Amino acid sequence: MNGATPIIRNLTQEEIHTIPIAWASAEGWNPGLTDHASFLAADPAGFWGLFLDDEPVACLSAVRYEPGFAFLGFYIVRPEYRGQRFGRMLWDYALQSLQGRVIGLDGVLAQEANYTRCGFRRAYRSIRFEGKTRATGTTFPIDHGLRRIGLAELAAVEAYDAPLFPAARGTFLRAWLAQPGTEGFAVYEGTQLHGFGVIRPCLRGWKIGPLFADAPTTAARLFTQLTAGLPAGSTFHLDVPEANPAALALAQAHSLQRVFETVRMYKGPAPALPLHRIFGNTSFELG
Repeated sequence: MNGATPIIRNLTQEEIHTIPIAWASAEGWNPGLTDHASFLAADPAGFWGLFLDDEPVACLSAVRYEPGFAFLGFYIVRPEYRGQRFGRMLWDYALQSLQGRVIGLDGVLAQEANYTRCGFRRAYRSIRFEGKTRATGTTFPIDHGLRRIGLAELAAVEAYDAPLFPAARGTFLRAWLAQPGTEGFAVYEGTQLHGFGVIRPCLRGWKIGPLFADAPTTAARLFTQLTAGLPAGSTFHLDVPEANPAALALAQAHSLQRVFETVRMYKGPAPALPLHRIFGNTSFELG
């Protein structure tokens, strides 16, 4: 590969699975088993790779949401090519393609200074918590207002999600909920939706996200329902915005253990999100 010219191009559907998803797994990020389908639904042209002689060297997702928002993730350089500016070359290319948009990311704390130099500013930290199920949990009957999310609930779920994310993402949500093995539940009072949560299988255990609710009691109810169907001894993760004390209290109440932290940063004006209603982030990769 000496002297080879770097080529930057969009990744194919198969490459999304074999490059960013596979590399993220090797880094210990534990993506969902079929996340790539949802990522493609969000933005089919949002995944980039840098290649030398057709060999992938670096990858990055730059997923565009309308209107005027984007989210960066999967910024990975193969270990043997680190420190040779291939990652920065891809980074600069992706940022150029997102000009005029507010851009978000969830970065590891060790890279915060580098992102700051690129114009990003810290909004808050997020903490990944890990738990294990001890036994089968208690489910809540349907007549108490808890519903499994199906076609009839999708429109209400999308409307509820709208103020909790910086841009419309109905196509992504529908794909996210349709992933094999994924469960979603919503809490209603009459016809009014007061929160919803999703859990999906990952390479190791399960991840909850999003977990959105009007009140801590509703979030707790959803958390219990989402983990109730898991086999005893199952590992699960919840990514909590530190700026929501009630979300931290939920994790503490269930004896969840901190695994690692990221920092949510924005380039451009930070969206004014109601963080008191965000008890679990959707994804570190897509926001």
